[in-house]
Amino acid sequence: MPNAPKLELLCEYYATLKPPVVVGNGPYGMRMIYDVTGGEVTGPRLRGRVLPSGADWILIGADGVGRLDVRATIETHDGANLYVSYTGILKMTDEVTRAVAGGQRTEYGETYFYVSPRFETGDPRYAWLNGLFVVSQGRVGPSRVDYRVFEVR
Repeated sequence: MPNAPKLELLCEYYATLKPPVVVGNGPYGMRMIYDVTGGEVTGPRLRGRVLPSGADWILIGADGVGRLDVRATIETHDGANLYVSYTGILKMTDEVTRAVAGGQRTEYGETYFYVSPRFETGDPRYAWLNGLFVVSQGRVGPSRVDYRVFEVR
């Protein structure tokens, strides 16, 4: 298709996480909250660090699908602050369960793990992020989550 969307790498990042606060099985599924403790952003168009000021609220349904609701703050290498929020899907496979429990981390594409981040900033140097549609592929490991972030063009 000549006019099909293309993906361009924006950055990669990881976030380190505290052990989860387990809310437990409620009417909508198993709810857990993972507080963000830090991380790093690297890439051709965006670099910096993930600040310890966010969390990952996950709801795991009876269907084995984790529905993510995440908020985080990134400080760029040159001092801009970016707010990032996203939702997404993580299928809770045996590989994911083992990785979260302290085993080897999963690899990109090994499980279905996709999110759609939205960036917000008032810093004019990064205002271009406010108008992007972005998709990310994730992987999980013990106390950590990693993403490859792509701008849709």
